Amino acid sequence: MPLNNTSRPKWLTFDCYGTLIQWDEGLKDIAAQILEVKGDHSVDVDRLIQVYDRHEHRLEQIPPYRSFRELSTLGLQLALEELGLPSSAGDSLQLAGAIAKMQPFPEVIETLARLKAMGFKLCIVSNTDDDIIAGNVAQLGGHIDRVITAQQAGAYKPNPRLFDYAHQQLGVSRDEVVHICASPTLDHTAARDMQFRCVWIDRGTGRQLLPDYQPDAVLSTLDQVVPLFESLGW
Repeated sequence: MPLNNTSRPKWLTFDCYGTLIQWDEGLKDIAAQILEVKGDHSVDVDRLIQVYDRHEHRLEQIPPYRSFRELSTLGLQLALEELGLPSSAGDSLQLAGAIAKMQPFPEVIETLARLKAMGFKLCIVSNTDDDIIAGNVAQLGGHIDRVITAQQAGAYKPNPRLFDYAHQQLGVSRDEVVHICASPTLDHTAARDMQFRCVWIDRGTGRQLLPDYQPDAVLSTLDQVVPLFESLGW
């Protein structure tokens, strides 16, 4: 539904990677480094990322719950093997370390500060482990009030259990939050199924909307959230 027909949220929840943190850019860098170590230039960086994403997202939805570090390790191993490349324990250590060091988008820290000044509480809801995301949160200027992870909830997006856990921890109903995200596959699926408000940050990565879901607003960068909310009187 249009946001102008709804009430001011008590909390803003954010997807982390791709929304606040430069996931695609960081993943390309680490994939290039891994391929360079392998010494095989026949595999394209984008192809490795595509195959890794497919395996890792599939593994997230297979019970029982396993840590992101474990699943990313297995996903990378399966991707390298599928592409005919050797895998090693060092690959996963390199990947996890690189994720924790990924940088925020240029406009993010200032935007978070402005949203805080407008009186919003800010929470990250992310498909990761606490120790991995800690490195990213440390780069966000101290503006994040809460961090809810798949590790805490024992479930990965788009499983509603992660968002139900987040809302319970924040002490809010689904109507009292607005979720801001970059991933149609994960976050939009949950927003559609659970019917919470959702703003899509479409950074031009080529990700496509779900055929049966339209977010409440579509913006190209995070800083556009501020004038949108101001126009709503929030």
